[in-house]
Amino acid sequence: MNKADLVNEVAKVVTTKKAAQDAVDAVISSITKALKKKEAVTLVGFGTFKVGKRKARTGRNPRTGQAIKIAAKKVPRFVPGKALKDAIK
Repeated sequence: MNKADLVNEVAKVVTTKKAAQDAVDAVISSITKALKKKEAVTLVGFGTFKVGKRKARTGRNPRTGQAIKIAAKKVPRFVPGKALKDAIK
């Protein structure tokens, strides 16, 4: 399922496809803003979006085999909730 498919599913519940597009965009935007502030977003029964840290490490250039340094960075993480895990068993 991609974003357009998600909008179509939400459109079945709300009045128009435009309202569904706005709703999906608002949810994605809100989660993104919270993660930028390093806040976790918990959707009970679905899961938690949070910011994780990836340590600096040494990698390899696949073309040359030369060792390169990969900087530390922050990455988004998702931890599924119990209800979501149970739903896909």
